[in-house]
Amino acid sequence: MTRRSTPPSSARARHPKGATPTTRSLYDLVVHELGQRIIGGSLKPGELLPREELLAEQLKVSRTALREGMKVLSAKGLVESRTKVGTRVRDARAWQQLDADVLAWRCELMPTEDFVRKLAEMRELVEPGAAAAAAKQRTYEQLRHIDEAYAAMDAAVDLEAWAAADLAFHEAVLNATNNELMISLFTVIESALSTFFVLSARTAKNFKAALPAHGKVLEAIRRSDPEAARLATLAVVEESRANMQKGRASEN
Repeated sequence: MTRRSTPPSSARARHPKGATPTTRSLYDLVVHELGQRIIGGSLKPGELLPREELLAEQLKVSRTALREGMKVLSAKGLVESRTKVGTRVRDARAWQQLDADVLAWRCELMPTEDFVRKLAEMRELVEPGAAAAAAKQRTYEQLRHIDEAYAAMDAAVDLEAWAAADLAFHEAVLNATNNELMISLFTVIESALSTFFVLSARTAKNFKAALPAHGKVLEAIRRSDPEAARLATLAVVEESRANMQKGRASEN
C-alpha cells in the first residue's frame, strides 16, 4: 500500500511521554500540516497565511520551528514570502511536482482523474524505455531480483501483498538499467507508483489479472530482447490505465 505521510497527530505521538519534541520534529510537523492543507486545497493559491505569531500559536510550535518549516515549503514551491506582504500560497504550477512529499500528499489525498492520467502518461514515457535498457544491461543477479519480485506477485494472497510485490518488480527493472538517473527516479515517484498499482489492481476483477503481462516483461528481459521488453511493458501500463478507466465508469 502507499506509504503515507506522517500526519501531525502522529508526529507528536512519536515522542515518549514527558519528552520534549525537537525543533526538527516540530518543523516536520509544520511542513506536513501546511503541505497537506495546500495540496488538499483547504489553503488556496494566492491565499495569505496568518501572521507568524498567530500561525505558530495555531500549530503549537515555536517561531523558530515555523520559520524552518516555511523554508522547506518554499523550497518545494508551495509558498513564497515577501517583505511587508507575508507568506502566500503559490499556484500548483510552481510546485515541485516530483518532490517525494508533494507526490505522497497528492496520492494520500485521493488522486484526481487528471492526476492519474498524467501519472499514466509519465509511466508510458519512462517504463518501456527502462525495460528495454534492462534487457540490454541487466546482470544475472539483477535478473534474479526481477524473478523474485515476479514470484512474490504470483504468491500474493491479498491486494496489499500484490501491490508491494508489483512495486518491487518495477524497482528491480529500473535497477537493472544500471543507470543511476533512472534508479534515482524510482525513489522520487515510488509513492505515486504504489498508489497507481493499488488503484489499478483494486479496479480489476482479479487483482492478479496483470500477472501474465508482467511475465512477458520478465521473459523479454531474460532473453535480452529490448524491443519485446519495451512492448510488453507498454502493455502493462495500458492494462493498468484501462482497469482504472473501467473502475471510474462503473462508479458513474
